[in-house]
Amino acid sequence: MIDADLAALYCVSTKRLNEQVRRNSERFPPDFVFQLTPEEHTTLRSQFATSNKAIGRGGRRYLPYAFTEHGALMAANVLNSPRAVEVSVYVVRAFVRLREIITSNKKLARKLDGLEKKLATHDQAIAVLIETLRQMMNPPAPKRRGIGFVIDTE
Repeated sequence: MIDADLAALYCVSTKRLNEQVRRNSERFPPDFVFQLTPEEHTTLRSQFATSNKAIGRGGRRYLPYAFTEHGALMAANVLNSPRAVEVSVYVVRAFVRLREIITSNKKLARKLDGLEKKLATHDQAIAVLIETLRQMMNPPAPKRRGIGFVIDTE
């Protein structure tokens, strides 16, 4: 979750949120919060209608922070307001729901892989069966023996 979105949820300014993250850096290890790279920020900006920094109005001076589930909850602890506590419950529920969705998609993907493998083995079995039926429908012509006696030379 991007810092501006999280700040809006907690009803604080993005500046205040980032200030608290910097002041409490020991509470925010890299797996809780990280700063976007310039490339990531450019990609993110291109996906949303944002102000144009090229003409000198609006925009951000610093790259945004991205918060993981744990970082969003830790932000509620450092902000320490009733709204932060209330929103932290919603954040937990949102991330739990997201995890459930991802898990169900993984289960579905595994089931599809299993079905695909079964179909592949069934396709092979059907191909062998069809080939066998074709051979049975067109038996090879029997070998004709020549007329007369054959002398075994052994």
